[in-house]
Amino acid sequence: MKIILEKLFQHKLLSSDEARDILLDISTGKYMSEQIAAFLSAFIMRNISLQELTGFRSAMLELCTPVDLSSYDPMDLCGTGGDGKNTFNISTLAAFVVAGAGIPVAKHGNYGVSSISGSSNVLAALGIGFSTKEDELVRQMDTANICFLHAPYFHHALSQVAEVRKNLGVRTFFNMLGPLVNPARPRKQLVGVFSLELARMYQYLFQNTDMQFSIVHTLDGYDEITLTGGARWIHPQGEQILTADHFGMPRVTAEDLYGGDTVAEAAQIFMRVLTGHGSEAQKNVVLANASLAIQTYLPQTTREEAIDIATASLVEGKALATFQKLKSLF
Repeated sequence: MKIILEKLFQHKLLSSDEARDILLDISTGKYMSEQIAAFLSAFIMRNISLQELTGFRSAMLELCTPVDLSSYDPMDLCGTGGDGKNTFNISTLAAFVVAGAGIPVAKHGNYGVSSISGSSNVLAALGIGFSTKEDELVRQMDTANICFLHAPYFHHALSQVAEVRKNLGVRTFFNMLGPLVNPARPRKQLVGVFSLELARMYQYLFQNTDMQFSIVHTLDGYDEITLTGGARWIHPQGEQILTADHFGMPRVTAEDLYGGDTVAEAAQIFMRVLTGHGSEAQKNVVLANASLAIQTYLPQTTREEAIDIATASLVEGKALATFQKLKSLF
């Protein structure tokens, strides 16, 4: 590790193989927490390179516990997190809206690091359990059309860095990796990222596959569509700026997206939105993300059609029923 740290402190880049090897070593418990903290901190102080991201991703996929859900052809809705905005659980709510609309979802998620409540926090608080057993995940898909993949259960490398990440309390390159290492390997994804530079890296990685993808980055720093301002939408056919007007919705404020000061409060917000008692701004933000996910999965669907499908799922209680079906399994 000393050699690697000296290289990083001299502002040199790691090769893809070096990045892969160091993460494999971390996963075996080879290094002390202080060394891991120093390693992660080096990437907080400078941008990660494409070859480094590629190497870390390779190691994570090599180490992960795979799950085969290919017969369902599910999609994932996952943000990198780490935008430090403490929004309510928008992408997780959108995942239930999409699943309620009939599109299978394999949601990959984790505990919050730079926010109060990540997807794993809020779902655990609401009685959703976590499993790595394929037969249980298949049952979730059969019953609710959605399953939840709690990242630390599938990615052994995370167990070696979880406490360090928590103590650092800021985003690390593991936030960048989350949407890239879903153990179900979905072929359709809506991904939110916290920077345009990272969006370009994702675009490069996804374009070298046969994936149907949407990458979004809100220009004021959010890792999802927030309707607070313009958002860059990158997809296989090109890219464009999406605004609230594009969705036929009013612009919202940062305060409208507040996620709560505790996990319990985040869970209350989550259920208010899911049961149709959230604010108009909360509902619209969820529907904007869900509609874009629907378009990603069904590219022939127009924006208006996708919004109508998402709205029906939320307003008619289909998303809530999906959540209740999933919860009934625990």
